[in-house]
Amino acid sequence: MKFVKMHGCGNDYIYVDGAKEKVENKPDVVRRLSDRHFGIGGDGVIFINPSENADFEMEMYNADGSRSEMCGNGIRCVAKFVYDLGLTDKNPVKIESGGKVKTLYLHLKDGKVDTVTVNMGEPIVKPAEVPVDVTQFAEGTLDKDIDKIVDQPIKLAFPDGTTKESRMTCVSMGNPHAVTYVDSVDAVDMEKVGLTYEHHPAYPKYVNTEFIEVVDQEHIRMRVWERGTGETLACGTGACASVVAGVLNGMNSRKTTVHLLGGDLQIEWREEDNCVYMTGPARIVFMGEVDVDQVEANPRA
Repeated sequence: MKFVKMHGCGNDYIYVDGAKEKVENKPDVVRRLSDRHFGIGGDGVIFINPSENADFEMEMYNADGSRSEMCGNGIRCVAKFVYDLGLTDKNPVKIESGGKVKTLYLHLKDGKVDTVTVNMGEPIVKPAEVPVDVTQFAEGTLDKDIDKIVDQPIKLAFPDGTTKESRMTCVSMGNPHAVTYVDSVDAVDMEKVGLTYEHHPAYPKYVNTEFIEVVDQEHIRMRVWERGTGETLACGTGACASVVAGVLNGMNSRKTTVHLLGGDLQIEWREEDNCVYMTGPARIVFMGEVDVDQVEANPRA
């Protein structure tokens, strides 16, 4: 199977032309290929398929083989894949993911895609649509018809028996996010807290969690725990959700630079159309061919 290894701000995936490569039992293949010791290595695998509703479809899998509706860094790389490899000459290009079509504007350098601006659509804050269970917040005192979860307290119980209260703001950018503020992102023990946030009963479809340190009104630092993968160097939808959460909390402006472990993303939540626009890089690392049947499962996974 031919593939292309790509990343956006260090959020790396294995990209496959789904029109040419036919893969059986994709979740199992994804788990094996994503392993960084036994496989190619990546935060997951993205198949680029034909679409009846757009120019292409992005079919995304997390490293554990689970499906995800959307990936901001991933969809920028899909745009670079299809343009740089000659599958299209359109600019902008429309890409479907999770049943939603996004418009991507390509910024070229020497005839190749350098950065991409994506119209990520309108943020979703209504709890039932995130989705989030409001009864799990504030010890069950919230009105079940509350229109958004903004800076609400929630209890966390960790595997080592310790507990803590956290405050979360919940936003969906086509996939669910919980945003919480910390004094220092460097001090967050991601291995301890990540899975507890991800699998909290407040989130019926699990959740991506963003830990945010406010630098000033136009700059924030972010670390992210992605459901089905763990900590990644960047998350495009998470950066978008964090800027939306920051506006709702009065922490940042509508146009904010998000500093991630793998680089920077420019996020703007525009008032005129209520849509969030993300601009960031897309990079090809290498191309190759893999004998899928020869890639063994990690016995310790």
